[in-house]
Amino acid sequence: MKKVAVKLDIDADELASCVSCGLCLPHCPTYRVTQEESASPRGRIALMRQAENSGMVDQTFINFMDACIQCRGCETACPAGVPFGSMMETTREALAQQTPYQPWWRRVAYRVLGWPEILAAGSKMLAILQRFGLLPSRLTLPKIPLVQTPLVSSGDDVWLFTGCVMDAWMRETHRAVQRVVEAVGVGVRFPNRKAACCGALHTHAGLGAAARRLAERTIAAFPGEAPILVDSAGCGAQLKEYGRLLDTPESHEFSKRIFDVHEWLVDHLDALPLSRSRPPRIGIQDPCHLRHVQRSHDPVQAVLARYVEPVILDDDGLCCGAGGAYSMFYPDTSNAVRERKIGSIGRAQVEEVASANPGCVLHLRAGGVTVRHPLEIVDDLIRDEG
Repeated sequence: MKKVAVKLDIDADELASCVSCGLCLPHCPTYRVTQEESASPRGRIALMRQAENSGMVDQTFINFMDACIQCRGCETACPAGVPFGSMMETTREALAQQTPYQPWWRRVAYRVLGWPEILAAGSKMLAILQRFGLLPSRLTLPKIPLVQTPLVSSGDDVWLFTGCVMDAWMRETHRAVQRVVEAVGVGVRFPNRKAACCGALHTHAGLGAAARRLAERTIAAFPGEAPILVDSAGCGAQLKEYGRLLDTPESHEFSKRIFDVHEWLVDHLDALPLSRSRPPRIGIQDPCHLRHVQRSHDPVQAVLARYVEPVILDDDGLCCGAGGAYSMFYPDTSNAVRERKIGSIGRAQVEEVASANPGCVLHLRAGGVTVRHPLEIVDDLIRDEG
């Protein structure tokens, strides 16, 4: 691809906020794997500056932008508060609008996430192929259910966001979360199909217009003022950023209602039943969008500590390599990042790992790790006492 004219339109103050100190480098998974400066946050920002000044980009620029996992670990490490995530989203949206950055087949795949009927039909087809062993071995998918029983609301004290792929493939996690939330004495309500997808993957892919349409649909699916609980770290981060995405009074008010489910449960711990079982040693893998975007990872440990012996991994929250769809497009880098996480888990000597994000759960399982959502573990321990 020859150089093409592109206007990134990144805020000049944001571009200038990076002083290239390098404190982000140990926290960037792609830099740690490749040791390439342009695969680091400060290297990517330097490329953005060049592109903004010249008004031109080439395929090398696009490749480095696309190869970012968007874990945003650099934001937590940055003493200057550089908003790398928003800069990357702005860059990718400009590329998606002005270059062939996102091919038609990717756009179609992302579009399907917003249509639950099509997603359900496609998932059933995958489940059938899976049963007959006809899926390529490189597709490390969970066992996809052939038949799904619907989720049933039990009240209207709180909402539980269900999402797209997680609801299609991991609905039992939602059931476990519902039981734990109900154990504190509140009723759980589920949204209608307008809340089919939060739009996180669309935002990460630069498909901003599609993400904003999904955001407007999602907001409409949650009338009233009840808290909206989210059991997927990536979805929770996206929903909390609807105010920035849409910048309307309604979106800002909506984002204030969003809580990671553990964040909400911390204020209701005394109402949870105690377990008399021997507390297992459980390693806690902090999903990037819970630790670095929502900054709400500590409640996971607080909730688990009521039932297990929580063990914090020694990698300072380094990304596991899942990155939403990243592991499909960059399997070698993704797997190399995962190996570092697996090494940290091995050193922790735990019986099981807890991770509050479906993408992390699936990616780590594909690497041979025994891992579940934290509230699935809590639910089992509570039910064993019952």
